[in-house]
This record gives sequence, C-alpha cells and structure tokens, in this order.
Amino acid sequence: MTDAATSDPEAAGAAKARRTPLTHLHEQLGATLTDFAGWLMPLRYGSETAEHKAVRTAAGLFDLSHMGEIVVTGPQAAGALDYALVGNLSALKPGRARYTMICAADGGVLDDLIVYRLADEEFLVVANAANAAVVTGLLTERAGGLDAAVTDQTADYALIAIQGPAAARILGPLTSVQLDEVKYYASYPAVVAGADVLLARTGYTGEDGFEIFARPGDAEGIWAALAAAGADEGLIPAGLAARDTLRLEAGMPLYGNELGPDLTPYEAGLGRVVKLDKPGDFVGREALAARSEGTPERVLVGLAIQSRRVARHGYPVLWDGSPVGVVTSGSPSPTLGRPIAMAYVTPQVAAEAADDTSGRLAVDIRGNAEPATLVPLPFYRKSQ
Repeated sequence: MTDAATSDPEAAGAAKARRTPLTHLHEQLGATLTDFAGWLMPLRYGSETAEHKAVRTAAGLFDLSHMGEIVVTGPQAAGALDYALVGNLSALKPGRARYTMICAADGGVLDDLIVYRLADEEFLVVANAANAAVVTGLLTERAGGLDAAVTDQTADYALIAIQGPAAARILGPLTSVQLDEVKYYASYPAVVAGADVLLARTGYTGEDGFEIFARPGDAEGIWAALAAAGADEGLIPAGLAARDTLRLEAGMPLYGNELGPDLTPYEAGLGRVVKLDKPGDFVGREALAARSEGTPERVLVGLAIQSRRVARHGYPVLWDGSPVGVVTSGSPSPTLGRPIAMAYVTPQVAAEAADDTSGRLAVDIRGNAEPATLVPLPFYRKSQ
C-alpha cells in the first residue's frame, strides 16, 4: 500500500527538501511551498503579481537562505579566487562585492556568483543553491597547493532580502549603519534588529535593496522586525515566483536558463565580467580569450510578445517561419502589462530584427507563431 503523502512525486520531493530557518514562519503565513534545488521554499504567499508590484512600488521581503555561502580564507585566498574565477578578486577592496562567474576550461559557465571581500584574507562566495556543492568542490580543487582554505558554511547562514524603493526607509531605524553611506555592491558588519549581521546592498530584482546575512537563530526575529517596520509602508513577503518575474524584467540572467556550461559569458552579453588583463592564469582564460575576439554563434536578446500568450523556456524563436533561436525565460510582465521573454538567437537575426516592423519575428507558442518584437535589455530600469 502506497502512503498518500508519498504517492505524489512533487510532494515526496518537498517532504525530503531542506528547511530554511524561516520555513516554520512561511507555513504560518500560508505560503505555497515548493521543492527548489533541494530546499523547501515559498513560491508565493498569495498573489505573485501583488508581490511583484509591491517590490516595484514599496518593498518585498524574501527568504534566500537556500543560497550557498562558501568562505575562502588564508594568505593566498585572493590568488586562489583569481585562478578559480574569471574576475580579478585581488583588486576587490575589503567591504566591497563583485559579480563574477566560475567557468570550465572551455569557457562554459558553471555558475554565476557574488563574491564579498570581508577582510584581506577572507572572502564570502555566494553561489546558486543548485550549484553550491559543485562550486565548493571546484574552488577546493583550484585552490590546491595554495595557502587557502575553502569551507561550505551554508548551514551557518540565514539570508533575508528586503527589496524595493521603500527598503532603506524601512530598514534604516532597525540598523546601526547609516544606509545612505552604503554603496551598491558593498557589505558592512552591522546590527539589524539587535542581531549581528553582514549587511549588503545587493539584490536580484532591479530595485534598490539589501541582503542580510544572519545567524540562523536570529532569522525569525529579523524577519518579524522588518515586517512590523514595513507594515505601513506596503511591505509584504514575496516568494520565488515574484523574484523570477522581477529579475526577468530587470534583464538579469538565471543559471540554467540564460547561463550554463554550453554558454560563455560573451553569448550572454556579460563579457565585461571576464578580466583577461588580470595578472596570472585562470581556468578558461585561453578559451575565453579566443571567444572574445570572434563573433558568437548566438546572442541574448529581449522579446516583447505582441499577443497575450506567454513564451516559456524552450519555445522556438522564428524568423520568416524558420527556427533561429530559443526562449530562455518568459512570463507576463506585471510592470509592463504584456508578456516578455529573453532568448538566444543568431547574431544576423538580432541585427535584422532590431529594425524590422514587418512581423517576421515570432515565437512558436504551442504550434502558433505569435508575433514578437526585439526590445533592448533590460525591459525595466528603476527610476533614479
């Protein structure tokens, strides 16, 4: 006899998933929980559109404790990261952060990362949840022979994000840091709601906001304090569904969609993160140098769908009825009021479609060629 709780594969997966320090709180809030990269995460609390719009107009509160936190320490920590990653981490000053990638020898992207330099000999590497173990293993392997230690400290952190135009106003009274002095992509040891944290001005929504790295035992108190402080400001909890539409509008790549081992940073329009001029060798340098000088086989573009139908990941992109690319991410845009998508297409089509108004560009959505227009990325940029 099959147990009802395990007869549904999705339910079984969720039952086995790791819980964050805030899972109990999400259950109390009535969140729809889902297995995401082996973690039980809130997909939405009510309306994902309402959550999305709250972040654009006020603020949203996110549990990001599924992200991987990997600490690299030692006299040669900076050199180890310079060799392991495509960025120049030795040039990063303590207190600052950098978006970068870890690539294979052939230049393919294995994960995109944010690296925080906490001190001269201490770095915090934040990896995507699905890739945390792989990144930890690769960093350990690539640091071999150097005086640097790599440790996966994901279990030692809760990660809470507050994002939106009201984020600083809500967080300000709860922290010891003067937020108007916190630069974008900077991090500071701070106190938030009475707890010692690492406070960073980073995010994945296209809005101003902060990410709070805290001890797991402090997470519920910090969340509750932020929720109470933002109650009159329009802050609401937001789940993974809203986070995905927010990052899509902001033109931010998602590993497994816009990034992957069969793509280099150049195809994704992110060649700027590859520092070919940094001293010393790094994994993938030769392949990436060659790719930087050639024409990519495909380029990432933005699409505005001209009907109400939504182009999803994997749908073919058509030019004069023939396949010329594939959609990587797509959804309705709550901010723009129409379906949008990112897609890889050939450079020739990207150039021709940029000026085309004759309807030659389309997306095959379940057998129907739905007209689309090429639009610049990002789809949305916050007002200054």
